[in-house]
Amino acid sequence: MVKVTFVSTDGAETECDAAEGASLLETGQAAGLPLEGTCEGQMACSTCHVIVDPGWFDRLPEASEEEEDMLDLAYGVERCSRLSCQIDISAELEGLVVRLPSESRDMSRM
Repeated sequence: MVKVTFVSTDGAETECDAAEGASLLETGQAAGLPLEGTCEGQMACSTCHVIVDPGWFDRLPEASEEEEDMLDLAYGVERCSRLSCQIDISAELEGLVVRLPSESRDMSRM
C-alpha cells in the first residue's frame, strides 16, 4: 500500500492507503472524498480535478493533451492541477499530497 494525503478545502487532511495500480480517483472515492468522477475515468469530464502539491507535480508523468483539454473545463484550475483519474498509484508516489479544489460538484451527494 502507498500512503497518499488529500487536503480538503478547510485544510483537513485525509491520509489514505492506496493500492498500487489503482487511480488516485478510486483512492479518494474509497475514502469518501467528494471526487465525483462522472465519466468513471474515461477522461470525458473534469469532476475529479485535484491540485497536486507543487513538490510532487513535476514528479508525475506529464498530462496528455486530452487531460489538459478537460482541465480547461474545471473550476479553479491552477498550475499544478490534474485529473485524479489520470494518476496511477505506484510505489514512487509514497507520500503524495493533493488538495481538493475550492469548489467541486459531486452529484452523487445531492
